[in-house]
Amino acid sequence: MSYIESLHVFVRVMELGSITSGGRDLRLTPAVASKRLKELERRLGVRLFNRTTRSMTPTEAGIVFYEEAKTVLTALETAEARVASFSKTPRGAIRVTAPLGVGRRIVAPLVPEFSETYPDTEIRMRLSDRKVDILADGLDIAFFVGEPSDSTMKLRKFADCNRVLCAAPAYLSQHGVPETPDDLLHGDHNCLLLRYPRSPEYFWLLKTDMGPRKLEVRGKFDADDGDVLTDWALAGKGVVNKPRFDVREHLASGRLVEVLPNTPPVSTIFGCLYPHKKLQDPKVRLFVEHVARHSKSYFA
Repeated sequence: MSYIESLHVFVRVMELGSITSGGRDLRLTPAVASKRLKELERRLGVRLFNRTTRSMTPTEAGIVFYEEAKTVLTALETAEARVASFSKTPRGAIRVTAPLGVGRRIVAPLVPEFSETYPDTEIRMRLSDRKVDILADGLDIAFFVGEPSDSTMKLRKFADCNRVLCAAPAYLSQHGVPETPDDLLHGDHNCLLLRYPRSPEYFWLLKTDMGPRKLEVRGKFDADDGDVLTDWALAGKGVVNKPRFDVREHLASGRLVEVLPNTPPVSTIFGCLYPHKKLQDPKVRLFVEHVARHSKSYFA
């Protein structure tokens, strides 16, 4: 098993660019990850990386071995999944990612019950509002709210996700209540935007009597964390575009007020993406079904 672990370490170091990152992803210390790489190089009789104090780059042998090692690990995962289908006790780690709001309020609360039902599984969750690369990051499941653009992944839709434009009463008292979408473009309004490095062109898509309208809004503040935008809206700093489930409590309490209810944002979907595989791993399938079953109430 140490050789298989060494292959895992090598592949993740190649993909993440450092021993520290690769080891952390596999819950290994840098010292243990480095030891595994040295054992692998000693077994193969070649250097897989050129190391300096500042950088680590793969050798030609490392590049060749990487592709073959991935093939071996994929075949091993497929074999384990087939064997697991004969067992009533799924086991092993499930690597999950989700946007911050969805992860904190929907997915994460469902993890303990799943773990209690299937105690031999482990959930390794990474939350981020940034776009992720499922294959490069070694993920099993990526939950999302929106319209997925990655057609190479398998899609599972859970529910339609209504969105809402809203702002704090204090903000609306100071800047006025927008009566038409144009008021957000030409009035004295600050739109709170979710942006991150290499994010696509930003706009809000609203429902109108003439069909969807692309609204190229602007604002003084942007962040790559949706919860930060909610906090700014609650503080009276602008108008925010959020999934309704994400701000339902604030709307009910009156801390946020819906604006432009006749031209709301176009609904998106809540679902997940996962890599195509000939045989879906039972533990991954069970976790997806668990989230699908227990998340419906958020979108009713």
